[in-house]
Amino acid sequence: MPHGAHDLIDLEHHPIHQPGPGRDALVARVRAELDRDGCAVVKGFLTPAGITALAAEAEGVAEKGHRSFNRTNAYFTKDDPTLPEDHPKRRFFDRSNAFIPADNFAQDGPLRTIHDGAGFDRFIQDCLQEDRFHRYADPLADVIVNMAEEGAGFPWHFDTNNFTVTLAIQNAERGGAFEYAPRIRKGDENFDEVARVLDGTSDKVKVLNLEPGDLQIFRGRYSLHRVAPLKGPRRRYVAIFSYVEEPGMVGAPERTLQLYGRTLPIHHERAGRRADSYID
Repeated sequence: MPHGAHDLIDLEHHPIHQPGPGRDALVARVRAELDRDGCAVVKGFLTPAGITALAAEAEGVAEKGHRSFNRTNAYFTKDDPTLPEDHPKRRFFDRSNAFIPADNFAQDGPLRTIHDGAGFDRFIQDCLQEDRFHRYADPLADVIVNMAEEGAGFPWHFDTNNFTVTLAIQNAERGGAFEYAPRIRKGDENFDEVARVLDGTSDKVKVLNLEPGDLQIFRGRYSLHRVAPLKGPRRRYVAIFSYVEEPGMVGAPERTLQLYGRTLPIHHERAGRRADSYID
C-alpha cells in the first residue's frame, strides 16, 4: 500500500504542494467553477494506486458504517404542523444511506494521509478564497466515507458545514449521479425555489457524474443537492472532508445521531454554536 501523499495524489498533474504556475492555473480554474455555481471538480486528482488504497481502506471498515432508513426533509428537522402541508420543511422523503464515521480511519491510513498531506488544506482554502477557514472539529465527521449500496441514495438536502470536499473512490454499476441546485440559498431560505426543486419543476438543477479519483469542492450549505439511487451489487464509496468558517464547530446532536448512530459528549457541549441562522 502506498505510504505517502505523493503516492496517493497525482501531484505531477495537480501540484497542490508546490507554488508555481501549475498550481496557480489549477487554483484559478477551480475558483472560476466555484464562482459560477459553487461546485468545482478536479478530474484524476488521485493516482490509480491512491484509488486502490482508499477503496481497500473503505472496504476494510465498511462494517463500521451506520446504515439508516428513515424519512427526512431537506433540513434534517422534525415536522412543523404550524406550516402548510406543501411547505419544504414538511416535505419528507425516504433516505437510505450509510456513513463510516471519522474515528474508524487510522491516522497513518491513506484517507488521513491525503487529508494531512502537504498543501492539501491550503489548496482548498485558496480555491475557496476564505479567510475564515477551519477543519470541521467533529471527531465523528471531519473526514468520513459515504457508503451507498443498491437502492440507496440521499434525498434533497443542505449540508450543515459550509464547505465540503469529496473524493470519489468507487462507483456503483449504475446510478449515483450527483444532482444540485447551485446557490439556492442567497441570504434567505428561498423556500419557493426549494419547493420547485422538490417538485421536479426547477430549471436550476445540474447533474454531475464523478469518476473514481475525482476531487470535488462544493458549497453544500447553500446549494440543495442529492445523490440518485444506485443499481448493482458494487458499493459506492465517497470520502468527505469538511471545512467550516468557525473553529471548534461540530454537528448538532439530533443530526449527528441520524447520520452516525451515536453522539459524543462534545456534540452536546457545543450544541447551538453556528455562524449563521439557517434552519439546520
